[in-house]
Amino acid sequence: MQITDTIADLLTRIRNANSAKHATVDVPASNVKKAITQILLDEGYIKSFQIVEDGKQGIIRITLKYGASKSPVITGLRRVSKPGLRIYSSCEDMPKVRKGLGIAVVSTSKGIMTDKKARELNVGGEVLAFVW
Repeated sequence: MQITDTIADLLTRIRNANSAKHATVDVPASNVKKAITQILLDEGYIKSFQIVEDGKQGIIRITLKYGASKSPVITGLRRVSKPGLRIYSSCEDMPKVRKGLGIAVVSTSKGIMTDKKARELNVGGEVLAFVW
């Protein structure tokens, strides 16, 4: 099966597993997905992740995080820049998600990072996704 938008596939798998209250979710691995998953881990949206070698491209096994009474920590995931319509932002116009309560995942010339880090480093780039 050929997937056109792999980042949207990652976000959809996490969103579906979150709403079904699964403990883990498996996603085909790539370097961009590893970087996005590392950001989600650093920001506290997921418990952990590990790369499972399967002889092909590998699998990222993400352990989801839930709060009290099994409520998901990730309440929303939205893909911003799509293959049909790329969204770029300068460091001055970097979007704030939920007035600073969420994060924007941005692909810059210095790697994939959050909107806060991109403002710190004074770089702009492609806005990949919003997480809150």
